[in-house]
Amino acid sequence: MTAVSRSESPAAAAPAPPTVPEPKKSPLSRFVTAGRWHWLLVGVVVLVACYAPFELAPFRTFQLAMAMIYAIALLGLNLIVGHTGQISLGHGAFFAVGAYTAAVLMDRWDTPYLATLPIAAVVTFVIGFALGIPVLRLRGLYLALVTLAIAIFMVPLLKRFDDVTGGSMGLTLRKPQPPEWTGLAEDQWLYFLALGTTLISFLLVAGVLRSRVGRALHAIRDNEIAAEVLGVRLAFYKTLAFAWSATFAGVAGCVYTWVIAYVSPDSFAVGLSITLLAGLVVGGLGTQWGPVLGGLFVMYVPNFAQDINQAAPGVIFGLLIIAVMYLAPNGLAGLVGRAAWWLGRRGRPVLRKGNTNAH
Repeated sequence: MTAVSRSESPAAAAPAPPTVPEPKKSPLSRFVTAGRWHWLLVGVVVLVACYAPFELAPFRTFQLAMAMIYAIALLGLNLIVGHTGQISLGHGAFFAVGAYTAAVLMDRWDTPYLATLPIAAVVTFVIGFALGIPVLRLRGLYLALVTLAIAIFMVPLLKRFDDVTGGSMGLTLRKPQPPEWTGLAEDQWLYFLALGTTLISFLLVAGVLRSRVGRALHAIRDNEIAAEVLGVRLAFYKTLAFAWSATFAGVAGCVYTWVIAYVSPDSFAVGLSITLLAGLVVGGLGTQWGPVLGGLFVMYVPNFAQDINQAAPGVIFGLLIIAVMYLAPNGLAGLVGRAAWWLGRRGRPVLRKGNTNAH
């Protein structure tokens, strides 16, 4: 028998496996990666927001400013509901505290309007922390009822101290005037005040959620028992989240006072708290874009419902909420996320069967 050479061995004679060529990347997929879609969208939104007041009528500019104010309040509510998993129906009360703090300081003590913002934030933080200690020992429906009670008694409380709050008549203020060097109209200046406060608020919340505190809040939301076993102090972090949530609601109330230049107890009835929670759910719980979309929903949808049927705008408003939740169970932010995913998929070439070349 002749020996089989190494080159004629079965292993060497076996055909090499086919190589699959890597798909060519399109210029769009090279520039816009999955991680950059979010920041690209943020940049576009900010640019459009900065350009909008120069093209819109004053009333439309006012509406957009109000939408951003509601977005700040929903940003705080999202901290406690979306990121911590607790239910709150009382954030309209903290909105009122911030609004009246700014109004009283501006009306009674002639405080500069910009100085009222940090004061309103501190006041609502202290009140939120004090109320959060006993309130957050409850869970579920009981917590919702207690926070609802806070929103209910806020209106008669404001009416009782009429020497300070103006009672049922409220307080009428002067709107902040733009500095001469800006060259802006009054509505444009107020708009940019609201826009600047909104951007700073979102940056602060993003920093909190990326920190140890944010990880603790998410652990509490996902499983309180497991979080406690891992060493998370439930009472401390839940109370801290409630205080921060109240703070952003108070900041929104302060900017609301600047833009409206009038506060009245009836403007902060319990319906405001319910509307804020509904707007957050529609916008998207626990998402970054949820407060923005929820603020737009809270501002524009009631007006749209009023235009459709002036006799029963609440019915139209409720039906629209049901329709949105049916079409987008994860909120409007879920639709934005799906659109971003679709755009990212369109930017990547798909390797189909049959594109491989055997050698």
